Amino acid sequence: MKKLINYTAILCLFTLLFSCKEDEFIVPIGGGSPSMEITNLPQTAFFGDSLAFSVNVKDQGVALSTLKAQLLFSGEVVAEKIIRTKDYGEYAGKLFVPFLKNIPNGAAELKLTLENVELVKADTSQSITISRPDFPYINLVTPTKTYKMNRVALNMYELTENLPFKVNGYLEAPAFGAAGNPIQFGWENDMITQGITQNIPFSNSVSGVYTISFNTLTYEAAPFIIGYAFNGEGMKMVNDNLYSVDLTIENGQEITIDGIEGLSAWGISSDYIREDGGKYYFNAMSGKYRFYANFDKEYIYAEAMNGSNLASLNADGTGAIWIIGEGIGKPSVASNEVGWNPDNAICMAPIGGKKYRVTVIAGKSIKTDNINFKFFHQKGWGGEFKNELTTTSDVVFVGNGSNGRDPGNLGLLAGKTLTADATYEFVVDLSEGNAKPKLTVTKK
Repeated sequence: MKKLINYTAILCLFTLLFSCKEDEFIVPIGGGSPSMEITNLPQTAFFGDSLAFSVNVKDQGVALSTLKAQLLFSGEVVAEKIIRTKDYGEYAGKLFVPFLKNIPNGAAELKLTLENVELVKADTSQSITISRPDFPYINLVTPTKTYKMNRVALNMYELTENLPFKVNGYLEAPAFGAAGNPIQFGWENDMITQGITQNIPFSNSVSGVYTISFNTLTYEAAPFIIGYAFNGEGMKMVNDNLYSVDLTIENGQEITIDGIEGLSAWGISSDYIREDGGKYYFNAMSGKYRFYANFDKEYIYAEAMNGSNLASLNADGTGAIWIIGEGIGKPSVASNEVGWNPDNAICMAPIGGKKYRVTVIAGKSIKTDNINFKFFHQKGWGGEFKNELTTTSDVVFVGNGSNGRDPGNLGLLAGKTLTADATYEFVVDLSEGNAKPKLTVTKK
């Protein structure tokens, strides 16, 4: 018996083989022989230059695909550009020569790779002598003024002038040479780096005539005299106007605050720092705290910590209690009301015995006629005191959801106000457990 040939099956097989995606079957055939000639490339360049080049490309009848240009320092690619080469002929491009820290003068390599549509490649490279520009000056750019820093030695620039003790600004070197670009130096991760304009926090112990310096090779700069220090510990910059330092400190321990001019005019949280005879003493229970100096508000305050994190309330009543809500704010409720922004939360001072205190001045740090804040277990949303909170105050009441305030929110009793300019002390007592918090409000 003759075997029947299943033409239908064979047809289906061929259809299956050739119906796959086209790109899955594109393989290099190996045709062509791409070639190129560098028609323009400088033999020397400066760090920070725009390195211009031009290349004439062709092949033996095969279409070209791309020209890749790479700049290498010590074998490492530091800049790259890819140019589509649809037609034979001359193509031009530019590569930025990075301005990097601690890179001496030397040779860089420009590597060119030409590829045709059949994935055949040709490479060529050329050495270029790279050197650091010798800027005649650099600028210190502050929000209010631009200062010229003069060259005093190779790579070294200085500004000597009557300056405030704190100078925030970024540095900018002018374009150097025909192919140069301005180079900016800013502050990132507690150090100076190039290519950004985040302000550098230059600071001196006092205002007056002093020198700011910068080395464009090593990025060494001065001064960073953290005139902002607590007990000799330099404060770190949180942002342009806020500095902080973490300290483990004892109740009653003397505190020295250095470097803040006009400190006598600043507001200082009396819950954490007590002034006596021109000296400062810690006024909360012993422990670890983060102290802040807010130069925008001219205010010093603290927050309780647990290890390296801000403290929250523990199950045994220790830790911290935070205030979030309306009608309260330090140093001034008018300019810095906490509101319902947990980032602005006030940390009540732990005073021992599982008690927590905040002291306010009516009409200044607390409104006299309207409050609506509550106590939270952390600096943020989460645990909070609600209906379990009680008080016997004859001025303040605790909301229950039907008396004009949400559960746990504080309000002023009908017909009651706080006496303007009077000091009030709010204390939350957890000595009977977190389930039985008691609030006392005392007029001092």
